[in-house]
Amino acid sequence: MNICVFLSAADLDERYTRPAREFAKLLGKGGHTLVWGGSDVGLMKVVADGVQEAGGRLAGVSVQFLASKARPGVDEMVVAKDLAERKKLLLERADAVVIMVGGTGTLDEATEILELKKHGHTDKPVVLLNTAGFYDGLKEQFRRMDAEGFLPRPLTDLVFFAEEPVGALAYLEESRGIG
Repeated sequence: MNICVFLSAADLDERYTRPAREFAKLLGKGGHTLVWGGSDVGLMKVVADGVQEAGGRLAGVSVQFLASKARPGVDEMVVAKDLAERKKLLLERADAVVIMVGGTGTLDEATEILELKKHGHTDKPVVLLNTAGFYDGLKEQFRRMDAEGFLPRPLTDLVFFAEEPVGALAYLEESRGIG
C-alpha cells in the first residue's frame, strides 16, 4: 500500500518522534511505501529513516523552494512547482492517508483530504494519529461540526482517530483488505 503521511518537518521532542518512529517501522515491515513531502529534516526524516531501515520504500514529493532539503537515495522523488501541485501529487500517489503532528501545512493538507472525502471525490481511508493528545482540540471541533450538522457525511466516514501507531496501521490495512 502507498501510505501518504502528512507531518511536520520540524525537529520535535521524543513524545512525538518515538510514536512516529514506531509507525514508520510498522509501515516498512508491512512492505508498504511511504509517500511523503520528501524532506530529510525533522519529523519527516525520522519517519523516512524508520521506513527505510525496516525495508519499506520511499516516494517523496518535494517542492521547488524546498528541493535543497529533499532526501537523497529514495526510491522515487518528484519536485513539484508549488505547494498546491505537491499536495495533488501526494494524494494521487496515495492509497491511504495518515495525518501526524504538524503545523499549518499539515493542517492544510489534512483539511484538503477531508474536504475531498466529504464531497465524495475520494474514498481513501484517512487516519488522524493523535500522538500525545496533540489533536484533542481538533478532534473535539470535528465532533462539534458533526453534531451540529456542518458535515454532510458522518465524521466516522471521513476520518479514523487513532491514539497509537499500531491502531493507525491496523485500520488502514483492514480498510484495504490487507492482513
